[in-house]
Amino acid sequence: MALTKYKLGELIEQSDERNSDNKFTLDNVKGISIQKIFIETKANMEGVSLTPYKLVRPDDFAYVTVTSRNGEKITLTHNTTEDTYIVSSSYIVFCVKRTDLLLSNYLFMYFNRTEFDRFSRFNSWGSARETFSWEDFCDIDIDLPPIDIQQKYVDIYNAMISNQQCYERGLEDLKLTCDAFIDTLKHKRQGVPIGDYITVTDKKNVENKQYRFAGLSMENYFIDSIADENNLDFTKYKIVEPGEIGCVLMKVGRDARITIARNESSECYLISPAYYTFSINGINSDYFMLNVNRSEFERRGWFSCDSSARASLPWIEFCNLTIPKATEEEQEIVGYIYQSLLLRTNINNKLKAQIKDICPILIKGSIEEARKEA
Repeated sequence: MALTKYKLGELIEQSDERNSDNKFTLDNVKGISIQKIFIETKANMEGVSLTPYKLVRPDDFAYVTVTSRNGEKITLTHNTTEDTYIVSSSYIVFCVKRTDLLLSNYLFMYFNRTEFDRFSRFNSWGSARETFSWEDFCDIDIDLPPIDIQQKYVDIYNAMISNQQCYERGLEDLKLTCDAFIDTLKHKRQGVPIGDYITVTDKKNVENKQYRFAGLSMENYFIDSIADENNLDFTKYKIVEPGEIGCVLMKVGRDARITIARNESSECYLISPAYYTFSINGINSDYFMLNVNRSEFERRGWFSCDSSARASLPWIEFCNLTIPKATEEEQEIVGYIYQSLLLRTNINNKLKAQIKDICPILIKGSIEEARKEA
């Protein structure tokens, strides 16, 4: 038993199966995030024909060749579900053809490493848009342990995935509890415009202080910005102090999402001058956040968007969106649930990070074990 070196192209093959009979619909369309998972597409699908879209069957992989302006990562994922998805025809779809030599879950562990992200970026070529081509992808050298050693380390990985997914299901149950409580209030209480509770802050970084440069995730929390910091004038950027809120109202019509997050940290953030910043007064801040992070609230925002190219939600329309007027006691109850939700979401995100962090350890461990048994 020993390591065997292969070209990746010897072990995988491209799939070009199209949705030519329109069997799959908009419900099956997926995009891919830089976190290496399938997500709901952000593209405007109005009037788009789905017949050229590629099928991603169970156990297939898909990746986007463009790597520039992508957070130094390659956009790639593995379909571990029993469902078939469809993706843009610009994506590359492939599968493992030598299943006697390579487990698909082991291959995804190999891809799900920072080292592979760096490798794909280093080997990307182009001017305006750098790409990691299929030909270069297939030219990767990979050292493979025997299949039984691969399986041993895949089992460890799958156990961690199972644990995280179990925790996430509990998180979804808590979200349902939140929604049920708010829905009850919505039918019992009068709606109040959120603008009644908002005080715009709009503080610019005029002293050019070195605050953390942040963006907003569509999951409604602050993240490190993936924008290129070179030549940016940070004196024009807005400061979000602890407890304050940042909000993105552009492309709400396209994404059907309002990206809004509260600074839960003890440090100040810098965000784009195109974003809104404000504080909350006269209402429990947790109660406010739980309401504005609900899908039902986002749908009402989507309905109020303008017809511009960016499909933005005007600030005045945002402020006119309503939430149920609750008593202080009801707000405290919802606030307690929301804090539990934040805590559990944070734990779930840490579990996901641990899974990614362990991938290089598992790959290294499998290689070292194969060498010892050679």
